[in-house]
Amino acid sequence: MQQSAGNQTSSDRILVGVSTKMYLGYRESLDWLERLRHEVDTRPALAAGRVVPFVIPSFPVLPSAARLLAGSPVLLGAQNCGWADGPWTGEVAPSMLAELGVRLVEIGHAERRKHFSEDDSMVALKVRAADDAGLTPLLCVGERDGGQPAPAAEFVYRQIEAAVDGDWDLAGRLSIAYEPVWAIGAAEPAAAAYVSDVVQRLRSQLTAAGVPGRPVIIYGGSAKPGLLPTLEGVSGLFLGRFAHDPANFGAVLDEALALSGVDTGTAAQDNPGDMPILHGE
Repeated sequence: MQQSAGNQTSSDRILVGVSTKMYLGYRESLDWLERLRHEVDTRPALAAGRVVPFVIPSFPVLPSAARLLAGSPVLLGAQNCGWADGPWTGEVAPSMLAELGVRLVEIGHAERRKHFSEDDSMVALKVRAADDAGLTPLLCVGERDGGQPAPAAEFVYRQIEAAVDGDWDLAGRLSIAYEPVWAIGAAEPAAAAYVSDVVQRLRSQLTAAGVPGRPVIIYGGSAKPGLLPTLEGVSGLFLGRFAHDPANFGAVLDEALALSGVDTGTAAQDNPGDMPILHGE
């Protein structure tokens, strides 16, 4: 049986992240990042590395965000990337993101698939380019309509298969954000039992396909405080608008720390000097 969110193994890490999309302006983004940094700094147990916070602001904010977050356990992500250097007007190369201190990049979000016509082949190009640049692709996947867990897991599995072009070793280097499209922007997240069922089915399929280690699969889609402890087999949460209040981000960090079993009175690192691993181990 897969480990539940509340029964972590010694090698598991819980990811807690947030994307600001385009909701915040430049100055507002910096103010928000300072407040979020405070939420992290007041939780020294995060230094153990068992709970990994990450933030994904807008592109223009990235250089300042890197400076604001320096010395903290918060990892910096980007909301998108191009698939190559060169004559691609308006795109941002993964190599440049790496220079800016970005550690992971969101690829294949439902909004980009729908509104910018990003198909499976384009997503696959971006995943490969991000991996080649040393970034962790945060691959967004999810079924369009609510239904039963079995077909949802099969649909998501096919999305992952297409994104890595059948390279299951590459799949082992991804972090996967399971975001049912119908739950994005909804008043409530998908039901915990539904999410847990889909994720556990997906884990079984990925293992059978030969994906090494235990893949990182986090849930997104109206995720908010109170959800994480109810999930089984999920590696963390990808928050949206609820974390625009940094206190909510802090509340989810507290839930993750409680689930991780870390002594909140210690700041000792599991792997001193090492950056957190964002993919399966």
